[in-house]
Amino acid sequence: MSSDPWGRVDEQGTVYVRTADGERVVGSWQAGSPEEALAYFERKYQGIEVEIGLLEKRVRTTDLAAKDALTALEHLRAQVTEGHAVGDLDALAKRLDTLAGEIESRREERKAARAKAQNETRAAKEALVAEAEQLAESTQWREAGDRLRALVDTWKGLPRLDRKSDDELWHRFSHARSVFSKHRKAHFATLDAEREQARQTKERLVSEAEALSSSTEWGDTAARYRDLMARWKAAGRAQRDVEDELWARFRGAQDVFFQARSAVFSERDAEQVANQKLKEALATEAEAILPITDLKAAKAALREVNERWEAIGHVPRDARPKLDGRLNAVERAIREAEDAEWKRSNPEAKARAAGMVGLFQAKADKLQADLVKARAAGNASKVAKLESELAGVQTLLEQAHKSQEEFSG
Repeated sequence: MSSDPWGRVDEQGTVYVRTADGERVVGSWQAGSPEEALAYFERKYQGIEVEIGLLEKRVRTTDLAAKDALTALEHLRAQVTEGHAVGDLDALAKRLDTLAGEIESRREERKAARAKAQNETRAAKEALVAEAEQLAESTQWREAGDRLRALVDTWKGLPRLDRKSDDELWHRFSHARSVFSKHRKAHFATLDAEREQARQTKERLVSEAEALSSSTEWGDTAARYRDLMARWKAAGRAQRDVEDELWARFRGAQDVFFQARSAVFSERDAEQVANQKLKEALATEAEAILPITDLKAAKAALREVNERWEAIGHVPRDARPKLDGRLNAVERAIREAEDAEWKRSNPEAKARAAGMVGLFQAKADKLQADLVKARAAGNASKVAKLESELAGVQTLLEQAHKSQEEFSG
């Protein structure tokens, strides 16, 4: 019989292993010595020990799934408890128990990590959904559209949740995108309709502008173009390429008209400057009539000046007041001379002037006679009163004499 600390071989060749629970038969050996039998079953033990070591390494250094690790562990545990090997099987069993605890701990850690990751993913997706729902009501079409596309890319990069939660959040996210898309599509459909309406309106405005481009009704047509421009601005914008083409035609028609007007106005301005010089000479000629010594000759000279003045035509607007003022001053002087002449030659006025002289002279003579009598009587108060009245009448008499002298020339 042969034995060692962990096993023995009896006389019949039966091989036993020693454990804390006692001996257990692990096999029989008939082909060699007991030492060879123990060595064989000890190699079996070493094989199990190596496999346990490899499993420990995989569990501790790799991402081996807990389920796979436990399956491998139970397989090794069966070899330890039921297998055919000689060695410290209790130590191997303890290592397996320790490893089982580690596997369970790793599984709980991974479960907690998965739960944390799921919570973080849920929070991230809920934040994406909330932002998408907010963007769904935005009218910043380009910025919001770009942001929603970025949110989709972010969503795709996140892990999935459980099917129910993931589907619910995705439905809200997708609905928000659909709402935004519908709003944007409706907006641009309205915008396209407005641009088409603007195109039609502006084509009519262009036709009107082109029809007016050859007009020579400068004032009325310029006002028409101002009205067309106001209507153009109020019409809104067409598509960019159409807008640019219509604007070029519209502006071109205006340019034709205003360039023609500018040419005419330039020619007219030159003519008016020449007219100004002629009227300045006439104004000087009219001013030479003054002072008036011969009213008839002065009036004839002014008539001749006025005829030539009217024949000359327009002058620049800013020169007109000064020129008209110079001629008006001469006309005013002649009118004043005419008024004076009329006064001198008016028989009724002469008679009225003579009558006033006679009236005041008679009154003065009477007051003078009364004054002589009052002085002779020594009536001082009456003298003072008569002297005052006489002074007033003599003043009026002097004025009447002056008026009479004006009519006598």
